[in-house]
Amino acid sequence: MRIALVLGSVLLTVASLTAASPGTPSAEVPLPERMADTGGGSQLITAEAPERGATTGRVTWWDRRGTRWVAAGSVKARFGAGGLTEGRSRTQGTSTTPTGLYDLPYAFGLAPAPDGTRVGYRPVTKESWWCQDNESRAYNRWVEGLPSDCRATESERLADYPSQYRLALVIGFNYDQPVRGRGAGIFLHVNGEGATAGCVSVPSGAMSAVLAWADPGRRPHIAIGTASGPTAITSVRAAESAS
Repeated sequence: MRIALVLGSVLLTVASLTAASPGTPSAEVPLPERMADTGGGSQLITAEAPERGATTGRVTWWDRRGTRWVAAGSVKARFGAGGLTEGRSRTQGTSTTPTGLYDLPYAFGLAPAPDGTRVGYRPVTKESWWCQDNESRAYNRWVEGLPSDCRATESERLADYPSQYRLALVIGFNYDQPVRGRGAGIFLHVNGEGATAGCVSVPSGAMSAVLAWADPGRRPHIAIGTASGPTAITSVRAAESAS
């Protein structure tokens, strides 16, 4: 699958309301119709926090139907313990969720893929790791068996997180051409006990619904941002995970 990473930052200020008719309050216009970029497909996930320091917000998944975007589902969501930060300048280890517009390379999990899942799905084994070691050739990659140049202390054994990684989608942040030190292992996954280390998390039932809904042929993306300010989501210019 070609990774369609996009450039710029997710600015969630209401800058382009071309979909709204004159006099229509912006709140009545579906969020994707207020965005400058939705990735070019007909499916979109929005993950919106009220402000940069927030650790909770909302995830909504949308379908493009004709000329309109229609919400297929919406749930409360959790973000990084450090809040949100612009993806282009994020620093690894800050527990911040990167704002931006990203593709969704594939799904994985300890549970079987939900009925109807069409995205690529990798079952987690006891040897499944996500390498986060900046010195490793496998940086920001799934590996089966830890490579000799990837330290376990700098990586995640996926099976060690049975709740969070019951079901997950890889978010294409810093994935296509990884920049060392920017961050690794950013996913949409099932809620744990609280805020995340930088991922976006939702209830288990919602994660199942998203995987059954996502259709690779419709080029789904995820837009992460805030309701206003320099990380706002409405004039999404796509986030660059690699310089």
